[in-house]
Amino acid sequence: MNKLLLIIKREYLAKVRNKSFVIMTFLSPILMVGMVVLIAYLTKVNDNEERVITILNESDYFSNDFLSTDNLSYVNFKDINLQAAKDSTASLGFYGLLHIPKNSDLETAAQDAVFYSKDSPSTSVLEILEDTFQDRLRLGRIQDLGVSVAAFEAMDKRYEINATTFSGEQNLKGINELKAIIGGGFGYLIMMFIIIYGGFVMRSVIEEKTSRIIEVIISSVKPFQLMLGKIIGTSLAGITQFAIWIVSAILLLSVVILIFGIEPAALSNGSGMGSEAVGGISPSSANETMQLYANELFQIPWAMLISFFLVYFILGYLIYSSIYAAIGAAVDNETDTQQFIFPIILPLMLGIYVGFFSVFNNPHGPIAVAFSLFPLTSPIVMLMRLPGGLGEGGVPIWQLITSIALLIVTFIGIVWLAAKIYRVGILMYGKKPSYRELFKWLKY
Repeated sequence: MNKLLLIIKREYLAKVRNKSFVIMTFLSPILMVGMVVLIAYLTKVNDNEERVITILNESDYFSNDFLSTDNLSYVNFKDINLQAAKDSTASLGFYGLLHIPKNSDLETAAQDAVFYSKDSPSTSVLEILEDTFQDRLRLGRIQDLGVSVAAFEAMDKRYEINATTFSGEQNLKGINELKAIIGGGFGYLIMMFIIIYGGFVMRSVIEEKTSRIIEVIISSVKPFQLMLGKIIGTSLAGITQFAIWIVSAILLLSVVILIFGIEPAALSNGSGMGSEAVGGISPSSANETMQLYANELFQIPWAMLISFFLVYFILGYLIYSSIYAAIGAAVDNETDTQQFIFPIILPLMLGIYVGFFSVFNNPHGPIAVAFSLFPLTSPIVMLMRLPGGLGEGGVPIWQLITSIALLIVTFIGIVWLAAKIYRVGILMYGKKPSYRELFKWLKY
């Protein structure tokens, strides 16, 4: 036991004292926030590009239908032919030309309209033009049936249903998807931790094996103790890094709350604002809408979610890092690991993609439940379901217990198998093993 603790201590200190580890631990949250801000800024700059469209309307319709916005404006041509309009649009550097030919009726004029541009036009621009035509055509068809414009506007007003829980709290659109994204973020963190820190274990074994230090180490330590010490020591380093990230995230969240003016007192009691919206009173401003979503996010059981994140991270990491350690013991260099790495990463990728599709559509459906119970994907998929809570309306407790129990059993089984490969592989040199040979090592 003392030897195992010494190995754990050695592996842990070797990781946390590494300069790159220290730098990335404190720099990663800043880089992540900076990346999000940069993406938002670049998106805003890209969306702020003003496009000018010229219109040559030779018909008796659509005279006042195309209205300029902040990013899209229109310039009308009159008393010129189509070719002159094209040349003028191109020479002025405008985005494109909309030509509406002269026709006897509205339907024909819309059908024969053409949009000219230098390159393939943006889908968003085409959708704006198409929606304008569609609205005018719908209005014309309604008027042909004898319906007034005021009646049409009343009929065309979009209806939004009031959705509440049985206890009277408002349900917001997209909140389930947002919860799945939050859980998916935790699942994605687990996948990245497994890949990064599992790779650390594998590279550590390969380095000690190729330098022949391993032969000295196993003269005083059992191979199983060495493998387990590397796995636990590296996992503790990962947990340390994650804990620092959590503290950084809380500090950054506090800054966000201050910047956007979200009231912490209102977060702790979201029922007040939700009850006002039950009677059909919608928020009157963007700040109130943001406050409603902040209330919902605050109601997510964060303590439970983070606690089970640690549980699933530890168990998932122990399973996969055991496999990584076995691979490191079986090969002589990282190049030879490629044939073994993809089968390991595949369940993780499957958990991410299948989890998103299944949990988004039906978090309690058979696919979501099955993948949240399957040990190689449950650390990811179960965390996508947990933001919805436990018990009624959330993840049934029996599913959570079954998932953790299966992870523990799988960990014990995989560690036992990995230890067999590790025990033989750490002393094998100069030969690239095949899957058949690895299977033979399991029998030794």
